[in-house]
Amino acid sequence: MTTSRAASKAPRASYVCDACGHQPPKWVGRCPECGEWGSVIESTVSAPLVSGRVVSSRMPSEPARPIAQISAAPARAVATGVGELDRVLGGGLVPGAVVLLAGEPGVGKSTLLLDVAQQWAAGAGTPSLVVSGEESVSQVRLRAERLGALHDKLYLAAENDLGTVIGHLDAVKPGLLVLDSVQTVSAPGTEGVPGGVTQVRAVTAALVSIAKERGIATVLVGHVTKDGQVAGPRVLEHLVDVVLHFEGDKHSSLRLVRGVKNRFGAADEVGCFEMHEGGITSLPDPSGLFLTRYLEPVPGTCVTVAMEGRRALVTEVQALIGAEVQGSPRRTVSGLDGARLAMVLAVLERRTKQLKLSNREVFAATVGGIRLTEPSADLAMALAVASGGLDLAMPPTLVAIGEVGLTGEIRRVGAVGRRLAEAARLGFRVALVPPGCGPDGTTGTPKGMQVVEVGDLRSALQSAARAAADHVAK
Repeated sequence: MTTSRAASKAPRASYVCDACGHQPPKWVGRCPECGEWGSVIESTVSAPLVSGRVVSSRMPSEPARPIAQISAAPARAVATGVGELDRVLGGGLVPGAVVLLAGEPGVGKSTLLLDVAQQWAAGAGTPSLVVSGEESVSQVRLRAERLGALHDKLYLAAENDLGTVIGHLDAVKPGLLVLDSVQTVSAPGTEGVPGGVTQVRAVTAALVSIAKERGIATVLVGHVTKDGQVAGPRVLEHLVDVVLHFEGDKHSSLRLVRGVKNRFGAADEVGCFEMHEGGITSLPDPSGLFLTRYLEPVPGTCVTVAMEGRRALVTEVQALIGAEVQGSPRRTVSGLDGARLAMVLAVLERRTKQLKLSNREVFAATVGGIRLTEPSADLAMALAVASGGLDLAMPPTLVAIGEVGLTGEIRRVGAVGRRLAEAARLGFRVALVPPGCGPDGTTGTPKGMQVVEVGDLRSALQSAARAAADHVAK
């Protein structure tokens, strides 16, 4: 009996993926969950003991109260002073909330949060503390000087130990904590290397507990994997209150902060920023970045209105039809979905009978570095290709919104009213929309805009040609 009990208490070997936290039953060279090679490590844990004892009740530290008697004032958001970030957060940072901001290296996470910390120190009335685990305080000071983010209530520290970070919190008593990054901090007494699953989980859990207890708004910077997902265990996203993704192309100045999870507001908001030599600035009206102003209409272009979260962005789609080639012609896209372009080209050639595209190279792109993946850009893509192939310039005041089906029909998309209102605000006067989205459908017509319903690609091309002729006549 004694031997069997000792055997039941003996440690047993288990395996865990150091990248995503998955626990396979045995060691494997590649994690079956995230696909990382060499990330599965052995972890020794004690075998669980089953106890038949019933858990006894304990006196709660605070009695339950009727919901109407509970004040919501402590959970009111405090504006950070960065308008686009406040838009995504739902008004600002809530005291005690923990935000995880993830993004690729060099996209501008540290720059944005340094500006947020300075704005908080200047306007919130409480100090802000920036703890860097990747740079020295001198390096952060140089960046702050370049950005103009110097303030007496903005404190800097360079630490990699969780206990020391908590010591800084005791000394400074900040209202905002920025930790850059959570993968570089280690918790004493916890197994694993900094950035590993166990360490990241322990550090995050400790900081969440402290933030709730002391009412400190906390922003954690997180790394991302090669496929753009938040690095670390999946439980990391469940521990925090808000998860934001910071996106951007190194060849473009546009940066997007996209809400993925938000316990205090909408989870589908998007904030737009512009990166430049002097730092990063909010773009409350970014539509101008995605349009090209021409002195005269140019064939091969068409304008659509894309939805990024709840925000309507007027975006230009460009297409160039190359020469005829033998074999398989190239289909090159930038900012668009290559599979949808191939589908639109096939539908154009099959249903309109006006274009021969199967043996010609086609290049399509967006303006300003924005990426369009939603189906509502299909109609604009088709009109841009047709415009380039037929050498017919679309009028500069026309926008096209709609999804193209395989039979050539134009299907309805969401938020048409919001899209049309944004296009009308920027001066567009003619809109091609799917059936049921005109003034007699669910969408009203903005003042000064002519909304034309088109049922298929053929009628869309005819309506665009009439609009082009009317524009030339004027």
